[in-house]
Amino acid sequence: MTLFGTDGVRGKAGKKISAVSAMRLAMATGIYFKASAKTNKILVGKDTRRSGYMIENAIVSGLTAVGFDVIQIGPMPTPAIAFLTENMRCDAGIMISASHNPYYDNGIKFFDAHGNKLNRDKEEQIEAIYEDDEAILRAQATGKEIGKSKRIDDVIGRYIVHIKNSFPTSMTLAGKRVVIDCANGAGYIVGPTILQELGADVIVIGDKPNGFNINEGCGAMHPELLAKAVVEYRADVGIALDGDADRLVMVDEKGEIVDGDKLIAVLAIHLKSEGKLRGGGVVATVMSNQGLDEYLSSHNLTLYRSNVGDKHVVELMQEKGINFGGEQSGHIIFLDYAKTGDGISSALQALAYLAKTGKQASEAFNPYISYPQQLVNLLVDEKRPFDSIEGLDELKQKVEDAGMRHLFRYSGTENKIRLLLEGRDEVKLEEMMQECVAFFKGALA
Repeated sequence: MTLFGTDGVRGKAGKKISAVSAMRLAMATGIYFKASAKTNKILVGKDTRRSGYMIENAIVSGLTAVGFDVIQIGPMPTPAIAFLTENMRCDAGIMISASHNPYYDNGIKFFDAHGNKLNRDKEEQIEAIYEDDEAILRAQATGKEIGKSKRIDDVIGRYIVHIKNSFPTSMTLAGKRVVIDCANGAGYIVGPTILQELGADVIVIGDKPNGFNINEGCGAMHPELLAKAVVEYRADVGIALDGDADRLVMVDEKGEIVDGDKLIAVLAIHLKSEGKLRGGGVVATVMSNQGLDEYLSSHNLTLYRSNVGDKHVVELMQEKGINFGGEQSGHIIFLDYAKTGDGISSALQALAYLAKTGKQASEAFNPYISYPQQLVNLLVDEKRPFDSIEGLDELKQKVEDAGMRHLFRYSGTENKIRLLLEGRDEVKLEEMMQECVAFFKGALA
C-alpha cells in the first residue's frame, strides 16, 4: 500500500483518512521518531475542516499510545507548523490539512525536528511500520509510559512575530489598500492580523470558516472572487491564500491574476539586486514556463527544475545552495524565512517590493511575455504506469517534433492525470492538446 503522495497523506475523510487509519499512521510516525527523540514532544495543528476534529483526536490517541506527549495548537497555517516545531523544540510536527482540496478531503503532513518535510526514504520507513502489525502492537506504551496531551492557544503570537520580522523594519504598508482572501482556511486570523499590524488598509474576505466552506469558490483556487473585490474596493493589490495558507496567488490593481512564474521572476531579481540571493540561481518545477528560464538567464541566473511539490523544490534548493524558489501554482519559498511554502510571508516580500519601487502591481509583476501553455486535468479510474501505455512514446515524439514542450504526470493527491503542453503557436498548441486528451481518454478509460 502506498500511503504518501506528493505532500503527505491525503484522501477522502472517513475513507482513506479515517479515525482508524489516522491513529495507526500516528502510531507508526511516533515509532519512527522515537529513535531520534530528544524532548518526547510532537506538535499537532490543523486547518478549518470539520473532519479535523476526528483526525486530530485520532492522531493524539495514536501518539500518546506509543509514549509521545502532544501539543495541540488548533487551526494554524502549514508553514506555522514547520516553524513552531523547531521553535518549540519538538521532535516532529504534524499538520492536518488537504491544502487546496475540497472540505470532504483531508490529509496529514509531517515535519522533522528542524521543520523540514520528510523525504521519500523517511516516508517509506513510516509506511513499512504502518503495515507491520507486530511493530505496532509491540510499541504500545503502558502505565506511566503512556503520553499526555495539552492544548496551547497563544502560539499564534510567535508565528506573527516571526513573519513580521521578514518584512523590512524600516518600511510599513501605510497607504496600501490590500484585499486578502483567506479561503475560509487556516490563515483566516494570522493573515489579516499581520497586514493590519504593518499598517495596510485591509479588506478581508473568506474569513468565515464553518467546517465545510474551505476553498469553496474562494481563495487561491478561485481568485476570480478576489479579483472582483480588488476592483470593487479600488485596492492596490489582492492576496489569495489556500486552505492551509502555504500558497499565494496575487491579483493586480486591475483585477488581473498575477502569473506565478512572473512573481517568482520579479522576486528573484529583487533579491539579487539587494545581494540576498544565494547560489546564483532559482529553483522552480518542471511545470514552470520557458519564459521564466529565459528571463532569469538574461539576468545571469540559472533556473533549476525539480519535480512537482514544494518539498522537492526545497530539497533541490538545499542541494544547490540556493535560498529562493517556488512553484508556478503559488508555493513560493524563501529559505531565509521559512522551510516550506508560506503564502503570507511570500505576500509580504511582494508587498515590500511594491512599496520600495512605488510601482503598481500590473507593471511590477509583468516582466516578460510567457510562452503559451495548455493545461488539462483528466479524471482517471486507474493510474497506469506510463511505460505500460501503448503509443505514448510516439505521442511524445510527435509533440516534440512540433516544437512543443510536454509534461504528463499523475496527481499525487487526486485521481487525475495532468497534461501540460507549451509552445509558441497557440492554435497548434490547442490542436495538439485535443489530440493528447483524446489519446489519454482512450488509454485510461
